Amino acid sequence: MNGEATARYPGTRALVGVSGTLAVLAVTVFAVNVAGVRTPVPLLWAAMPLSAIVALISLVGVARTAALPPATRRFWRHLAVGTGLVVLGASAHAYDGAVRGLPAVLVSEVAALGYAGSVVINLWAMARLPLRFGSRGEILRAGLDALTVLLAAVAFSWHYVTRPIMESAGFTTTVIVAAGFTMALNLLSLFAVGKVALAGRGHLARGVLPMLTLALVAGTVIAAGQRFIDRPGIGVAQIAIPIVMLCTVLAARIQVRAAAGRRAAAGRRLPSWLPYLAIAAVDLLLLALIAKGHNDALAIGGVAVVLTGLVVARQQTVFRENAGLVARLDHGATHDTLTGLPNRALFIERLDAALAADDSDTPVSVALIDLDDFKTVNDTLGHGVGDALLVAVAARLNSAVRAGDTVARLGGDEFVVVLADIDAEAADAAAHRMIAALAEPVVAEGHELLVRASIGLANGHSGHDAADLLRRADIAMYAAKHDGGSGVQCYSDGMAVSIADTAALGAQLQHAISDGQLFLQYQPIVALDTGRLRGVEALVRWAHPERGIVPPVEFIPVAERTGLIVPLGDWVLREACGQLAAWRDEHGDRAPRVLNVNVSARQLRDAGFVDRVAAILNETGVPAHRLTLEITESTAVALGEAVTRLDDLRRMGIRIALDDFGRTGRSPRAPTPAAATPCRPR
Repeated sequence: MNGEATARYPGTRALVGVSGTLAVLAVTVFAVNVAGVRTPVPLLWAAMPLSAIVALISLVGVARTAALPPATRRFWRHLAVGTGLVVLGASAHAYDGAVRGLPAVLVSEVAALGYAGSVVINLWAMARLPLRFGSRGEILRAGLDALTVLLAAVAFSWHYVTRPIMESAGFTTTVIVAAGFTMALNLLSLFAVGKVALAGRGHLARGVLPMLTLALVAGTVIAAGQRFIDRPGIGVAQIAIPIVMLCTVLAARIQVRAAAGRRAAAGRRLPSWLPYLAIAAVDLLLLALIAKGHNDALAIGGVAVVLTGLVVARQQTVFRENAGLVARLDHGATHDTLTGLPNRALFIERLDAALAADDSDTPVSVALIDLDDFKTVNDTLGHGVGDALLVAVAARLNSAVRAGDTVARLGGDEFVVVLADIDAEAADAAAHRMIAALAEPVVAEGHELLVRASIGLANGHSGHDAADLLRRADIAMYAAKHDGGSGVQCYSDGMAVSIADTAALGAQLQHAISDGQLFLQYQPIVALDTGRLRGVEALVRWAHPERGIVPPVEFIPVAERTGLIVPLGDWVLREACGQLAAWRDEHGDRAPRVLNVNVSARQLRDAGFVDRVAAILNETGVPAHRLTLEITESTAVALGEAVTRLDDLRRMGIRIALDDFGRTGRSPRAPTPAAATPCRPR
């Protein structure tokens, strides 16, 4: 910013020098002439309009600095307008004193208009600086604090300034109006300075506010010295204006040199003790007036009552905001931050309450919902899409149940619903409504996704143990996944044993892949018109050391759920391609020309699948056009954006076939009846 600002507005240093010279000249000439006029009279007045013109040039330059934020440029633009009015007032004042020979303390209408207009515009500039607060409560408290301080200032200004002036000058209409205007102007000045103190850090460079405050204080102090000067041609305005303008030019210089590109800081509040100090000061003043029997005691007492009311109102806003904060903390402790649903703690609490009903026959059901293949969404599309999907699922589940039912998120992609006072048949209907609600595609951050979920349903009644009911729903949910997912299973006795067997089977399958327990069988593919062998389809089998041959319908779903389908599929492809290469070496043209291998959606969604297929073909020497990868209809639908990998495989020369067209629910690696010849649309 320093280089940019300097290039945009190079004259700030020179203007500071000129303004400083004028201020020194004004003080020197004033000091020489204070005891008696010893220099030409115009020299006494010359620095006033000239210093104002220099300040105006400086402020216009700052206001036109494009690197500054809009609110900052607006502030300096308003100050420039106000300084322009000072130029008008100082020029008229200097003309009246130097040419017309009027006493310095007399201000003509034009000069008064310029000075008063400058004060109004400068106050407006300060008032326009925006404040930044975090909540409505903070805004209200800041307003109450400011009003408290201003009312205290009113009390002291009335008793020590305004009333003595009116008593000495007489309570005429003119005096009352003038005194009221002076008090209002002082209060506006106090308000403006306080506003800049609160907002200035976010919009003005460090050092600007102290310099402007110095200008205000210097002008006020110097103006108070007029009572000690009794010479008509000498006025404190002759040095006050050049000094105030010098401070203004220095403030502009500070702003230009500062880094202007930073973000605005949050607004500050008045010190919390300041309103209480104001009330204490007014109370002390009231006690002193009562002790003296002063006439102002009643008025100051009224102010003290109003101040007390303002502080009470302020404390009420604090109490309300604290109550809201506690409520938000309580909500955060019992609700999921992403979906807004009850979390596990609140779910257990409500399930316990439902099971603690006085009537022991009150039915209670728990539905545990787990999204199928949610991890794939996170891995392929990112966690942002996954989070959006979870939020949409939460809304769908809420829409599918009654208003009094509790839909909670346990964590990850697991949701649970408490169905209180509902029989088993109605609970099953509710679970199927949830499946139907999730069936419609979900648009998450521009991606259209198909949601598949497995729901486990456990029915109980009041008096049941909550943990046991949830465990049963969990077992039923895994049974639903075992059946292919996207369905509902109700808990029944013996289901736990089946699930345990499935878990054990998954662990054994992992060893089977590495221990050589798997083998392939090949189903011939025959041309219907000639009866000649066209190719073979590789079908995986498992020779379990204890159970014998395990059907694919049992272990393929386990491989899908556990992720073992990826290494299993790689093993099948490598073994089948190796066998095809061996047949070609042994039988030549009589060997099968085409090899069909089944692949699942889980394999195709794996980021390294295409590269591994290419590596296996290269390793075994099988041409890509002799390999056909079969996918089921359901696999094609579930691929989502991973369908682009099919395009990559096609570009390699690999053919893609749709297997089991029109059928669902069977394993793509299940055996085809021996008498049937596979017919696949190409």
